[in-house]
Amino acid sequence: MDARVDEVFGALADPTRRFVLELLAGRESASQSELAAQLPVTRQAVAKHLSTLRAAGLVRSERRGRETRYALDGRPLDDAAAWLERVGSEWDERLAALARHVAGRSTGVTPPAA
Repeated sequence: MDARVDEVFGALADPTRRFVLELLAGRESASQSELAAQLPVTRQAVAKHLSTLRAAGLVRSERRGRETRYALDGRPLDDAAAWLERVGSEWDERLAALARHVAGRSTGVTPPAA
């Protein structure tokens, strides 16, 4: 698996970071203070979460005057979704093969592979 996808899944593993992404998805951008006001954690904790999300490429930051604005970047989510789809289809194929095998054992006839 691509190292970037690993970082995305690592970042998404935390419920607070997922909530931060949801907050950012609903707006153009937000400051650390604006996000902290909606979370039950300290501003320092929000800073750490934003750093992790930025390292995974899930948020981008832009300095505007004295504050930094954060915005969602969904491109890494596309890569993670593509990985999930690929792995999911591989498992679908394996489960279908298992079902054919089990069906063949119960009837004594092994169906042809798809």
